[in-house]
Amino acid sequence: MPQEFLMGLAREAIMITILVAAPILATSLLVGLMISIFQATTQIQEPTLTFVPKIIAVFVSMLIFGSWMLNLMIEFTAGLFGDIVHIIR
Repeated sequence: MPQEFLMGLAREAIMITILVAAPILATSLLVGLMISIFQATTQIQEPTLTFVPKIIAVFVSMLIFGSWMLNLMIEFTAGLFGDIVHIIR
């Protein structure tokens, strides 16, 4: 199995991982930032205040981006199974 093939496969796997995780992480980051700004302006220092909005935002982002993320992972897996001949050699 050529080294270039393995490096390309690893690069593609890392890119798929980043693309799948990015919408959820970005949503969580933005909601956390908005809640932090709200807490700083109102001086409410309740640590549990961030959990519920973040969880709701993550679920909403999973509903919005879930089919796209699933299609991305299915395409990668199908490509991997299609290239199994190259991997075995």
